[in-house]
Parts: sequence; C-alpha cells; structure tokens
Amino acid sequence: MSTLNYVESPLHEADAIYTKIIPAGDGWMHLIKAGQTLRITDLEGNQAADTFFFDAADTDERYCAQTTIRAQGGIYLTTGTRLMSNRDRSMLTITADTCGRHDTLGGACAAESNMVRYARSKRFMHNCRDSFLLQLAQSGLPLGKRDLAHNINFFMNVPVTPEGGLKFDDGVSEPGKYVEMVAERNVHCLISNCPQLNNPCNAYNPTPIRVSIWEPLS
Repeated sequence: MSTLNYVESPLHEADAIYTKIIPAGDGWMHLIKAGQTLRITDLEGNQAADTFFFDAADTDERYCAQTTIRAQGGIYLTTGTRLMSNRDRSMLTITADTCGRHDTLGGACAAESNMVRYARSKRFMHNCRDSFLLQLAQSGLPLGKRDLAHNINFFMNVPVTPEGGLKFDDGVSEPGKYVEMVAERNVHCLISNCPQLNNPCNAYNPTPIRVSIWEPLS
C-alpha cells in the first residue's frame, strides 16, 4: 500500500471560471478544455466521486485504468499521476491532491453489483452506473452503455488484500479535501457523485461535492 501524497494547490476558489455543487446521487458532464484545471472537492469528507473522461475530438478514446496503472507503476492515483487513455496517451495530469490517494480499481456501483454485494432488495437503489448513463443520454454525444469502462473513484479507499482481492474500507478523505488535474487535451468529464447507502467508505451518508474550473495561469 502506498503512502499518502499531499500537495496543495496555488489556485483560489474565487478565481475559478466555473463552480458547481453536485448533490449526492446526482451526475455531471462538462467539457474541460486543454490547459484548464479541474478541481473536485469533497465538501463533507469520505464521499466517492466516480469519474470518467472521454477525448472531446474522438470519444472512442477514453480513460483507461490499465494503461494508467502501467504508466505509473502503481494502483493508487495522486499528485503526478497521468490519467492515460486506451490509446496510451496522457489525457490529464493530477497536479494537486490534499486527500493523498484515490482508487482506480473498484469501478462504479450498479444495480447488479448492489444486488450481488448486498441483497436482492438493493437492486433498484440509485447507483453510479445509472447516473453515468443518464448524463450520457442528455449529453447529445453518441455514447451509451458500451462506452463505459473502468472509472476513477476519487476519495474512495479500496485496499488490495494479500490474496489479490479488493476491500471497500472507511474513507481516507476529510471535509474540504480536494484533487486537482490539468487537461492536456479537450476532454469530456463525466461524474457520478456516488449515492451508495451500503458502503462504509462514506459512513452510509452520501454528501455533496464541488467541481471548479480555472483557466491556465498566465
């Protein structure tokens, strides 16, 4: 398990050109232009922001967990991590991180996984995969279920066991912690602010996040 890597940002919220609060259970999709900085803030702590990226010029190119893990030689994302595409190109780079470690293995909760992991009665609970699909349907882009691959879970704590399994543990984030990344090309950012009521990572209490965007520093 890697140590936590904390790096603060020089950017101030008052200078952001765009800010939005995303309630727990809601989705968000937005264009991040090359050179812009995106910050995701965990407002109340231990929330999970399921996040995915598509290249704006060609949406067949998108974030790839396997390529990202191979490129950095580690399974946790933090400052300095390049978020790689399925064509082995860097899409964004994490430039600041006050949480220290983020998951790219656990994937998004779905109706099927809720049923398998928790109970058959949980199948119809709100889930991140449905939030993703709703945002894609509303985007006007030619994207659907087949375009959703393994996503990032910002702020989520998913340790790997000695046997190679995954654990969904209490979060390592706190109120006001954030992760910040600079886009290296125009990308569509897709977020589901996880509504999960069954996972201890958020103390069974989903809470809002904030997204902010800055223009490049002159």
